[in-house]
Amino acid sequence: MAAQNNAPLPDGLELAGYRIVKKIASGGFSIVYLAYDADGSAVAIKEYLPSALALRQDGELVPTISKANLAVFRIGLKCFFEEGRALARIAHPNVVRVVNFFRAHETVYMVMGYESGHSLQEYIQRQRGKGRRLGEAFIRQIFTQVLMGLREVHANQLLHLDLKPANIYLRTDGSPMLLDFGAARQTADTDIPKLTPMYTPGFAPPELYTRSGGLGPWSDIYSIGAALFSCMVGSPPQPADQRKTEDKMAGHYQKLDGAYSAQLIALVRWCLELDPLARPQSVFALQRELQMAVPAVAPQPPPEPGGWRGLAAKLGLVRRKTATAPSTLQP
Repeated sequence: MAAQNNAPLPDGLELAGYRIVKKIASGGFSIVYLAYDADGSAVAIKEYLPSALALRQDGELVPTISKANLAVFRIGLKCFFEEGRALARIAHPNVVRVVNFFRAHETVYMVMGYESGHSLQEYIQRQRGKGRRLGEAFIRQIFTQVLMGLREVHANQLLHLDLKPANIYLRTDGSPMLLDFGAARQTADTDIPKLTPMYTPGFAPPELYTRSGGLGPWSDIYSIGAALFSCMVGSPPQPADQRKTEDKMAGHYQKLDGAYSAQLIALVRWCLELDPLARPQSVFALQRELQMAVPAVAPQPPPEPGGWRGLAAKLGLVRRKTATAPSTLQP
């Protein structure tokens, strides 16, 4: 993902009734600030500022956009604004809460509820630093809740398209929350030219690498599989574009035998199918399998003829392909 090379807004700046405290995160698409509202409550403010299109120097508030970039900048700004409006309609404990959005400094700002905690990625890194794997029961518990939030997102005709442990936030009570919808797009609106989606190698589905990739719920499901894999291994899977040339994932899956149940490993492989039609086609289908009782983890015998698909068929994870992928988002 591209780095953010623009100067952040200065600490202490008053902006539409909010006081900026400090920058807390940034990426190629936006900058996120910790701020306080008029009542003294903490909020997170996300500023639309694509580093490839806009430039802001230290001491400036309004970014400079060249005439060549202006049209694309405005398309992205409209997408960002519409995304904020769509997310504001979602009230779900596992999705970040959008409380306001406004225009200022010739760009758009999204105001979200701020909660203490840390990302799932940070948690994985801390556990791996102690030589520990994440337990299967913990993984299932976290992702069962993540899928509840994602199902609500899909029901509102949105895709996330940048799901990864860094964008799954664990509150202090341990409950997860989906963050950073900067890559999200309203797939129902085909009249707006699409910006090139920003993605993270390893977590991005293969269809995200092409302009006519046929994005849908199955695209986010690939990323869920990659996030599950990252929890189990400690690092993301092989990037999808590399897998098309030489797929090395089979060896990685085999190393998980005995550490996690065969059912969970087969579930991850199902999500990480390169063919979108071979994956779960809705979050509901994935939820149903993930919420199964955790089987006892024991070393598994070598797969029977048919490879992992034979094992997955026995576990009930293989679904017959349909002729075409669904054309609309499924809850």
